[in-house]
Amino acid sequence: MAAAGQFSLLSPISPRSIPPNKPFSGTQSPILPTRNRVSITRAKKSGADVREEEIVIVGAGIAGLATAVSLKRLGIGSVVLEQADSLRTGGTSLTLFKNGWRVLDAIGVAGELRPQFLEIQGMVVKSEDGQQLRSFRFKDEDQSQEVRAVERRILLETLANQLPTESVRFSSKLANIETSENGATLLQLTDGTQILAKIVVACDGIRSPVAKWMGFSDPKYVGHCSFRGLGVYDGGQPFEPRVNYVYGRGIRAGYVPVSPTKVYWFVCFNSPSLGPRVTDPSILKQQAKDLVKNWPSDLLNLIDITPDETLSKTPLVDRWNWPGISPGPSRGNVVLVGDAWHPMTPNLGQGACCALEDSVVLARKLAAAIESGPSSTAIDEAFRSYGEERWPRVFPLTIRANVVGSLLQWENPVVCGVRNRIVIPKLVRLGPMLEHTDFECERLVSAK
Repeated sequence: MAAAGQFSLLSPISPRSIPPNKPFSGTQSPILPTRNRVSITRAKKSGADVREEEIVIVGAGIAGLATAVSLKRLGIGSVVLEQADSLRTGGTSLTLFKNGWRVLDAIGVAGELRPQFLEIQGMVVKSEDGQQLRSFRFKDEDQSQEVRAVERRILLETLANQLPTESVRFSSKLANIETSENGATLLQLTDGTQILAKIVVACDGIRSPVAKWMGFSDPKYVGHCSFRGLGVYDGGQPFEPRVNYVYGRGIRAGYVPVSPTKVYWFVCFNSPSLGPRVTDPSILKQQAKDLVKNWPSDLLNLIDITPDETLSKTPLVDRWNWPGISPGPSRGNVVLVGDAWHPMTPNLGQGACCALEDSVVLARKLAAAIESGPSSTAIDEAFRSYGEERWPRVFPLTIRANVVGSLLQWENPVVCGVRNRIVIPKLVRLGPMLEHTDFECERLVSAK
C-alpha cells in the first residue's frame, strides 16, 4: 500500500580503504568524550587558521540533528554545520511509524512532540470516482503500532532545542574535503573556514556532496513526481484521524490529518522526464488540481486552501546500494547517515524513520568506541559494525519502497481494474506490510 508521506533482500560492509591526500600538519589531540559542547583549538596550515573539532556533523536536517542529540544523550559533544542561514524548516510533514517514535522516545523528545500531532487510527483506500475499496485499522493489525504525521518544521526545531546554541553553525557550506596522512579530515567551507575533524558524520541529504566524494552515484529518478502541500483549516479540519488514499491510472493521491487544523496531502503522477522547474505557487496549485480535477471534492478543496509557502513539486529518486558494487557507508573517519547514504522513495513512509534509526545506532557504536579508549582502530570497527547492522535493514526497504511505488503507478486500465476489484479488496493484508516498522530501541543514557 502506498505510504502517507507518501506512506502507503546480505553481506557485511567494510569501510573502504583510501589513499591519503596531501598531508596536513597540525596539532593533534585524542578523541575524548565532551559534555554538551566541543572546545575549539587552533592549528596552522600555510598560514591559515584551522579549527580542530572532535566530531563534525554535516547537515542540520533530521538525520544530522538526531545524531547530534543522540550523541549528546550519551555524553558526547559535536558540532553541526548547516549551509543555510537558519534551520531549513520548509516543506510539509512526514509520517512517523512506531520505529520512528521509538527512536524519539530513546532520545527524549517524543513526549514533547506527541501532544502536537494526531495519532492516525487507520487508512481507507478509494478509487478515483470515490468508491471505497478497503479500510484498515492499524491497531487491529498491530497493537503496538503508532502512526502520526509530523510537521517537519516542528520536528527540526524540537531536535535543535535539545542542543547547545553554539553547537549548530549556520551559513557553513562545505566547499572541499580532504583526508590527511594521519587519518583526520580537513573540511573547507565556502567562507574560507577550515575545520580539522577527527570524525565526520555526513547527513547532507539526497544530493550529498560527501557521498559523491566517497564514490557514490547520484540518486536515480524513478519516473514519477509528487506535488505536496499542507492545508490549513482555521476553524478546525473536518477529517477523521486516518490516511485517505485515492488510486487512479498513473496518478495517486493521499491526505492525512496532521493536527486539529492542518492536513497533509500529496498527488503523485507519472512523468518520463522532470520537465521545466516551476516555483510559482499558483502554477503548482493549478497543475496539481488539473491532475485530479474529477476526483473526490475533499481533495480538491484541500489543495485550494493550501498556503503557498507549503506547496512543492519534487521528483522521486532513490539509490540501490548493491553489495560488492556500491561503496560502504564509511571511508576513513567519514561516515554517512540517512538520505546521504540510502535515499529512498517515500512509498513506505520510512525515509525519516530510517534516518532516525541510523542516528541512534551510530551514536551508540561511536560512544562505545570512544569510551573504550578512542583510537582509529576502534572508530573503524564502530563504522564497520554500523554498516553491517544497518545495510540489511535499509537496502531491502529501498527496493521495496521503489517496487510498491511502481506498482501503484500502473496506467494500464485492465491492470488497474484488477487492482481495484481484486487485489486491494481481497488480497492485500496490512499486517505483513507493517512488519518493517519493528525496531527495538532502548533509551540513550550516558555511561558517565
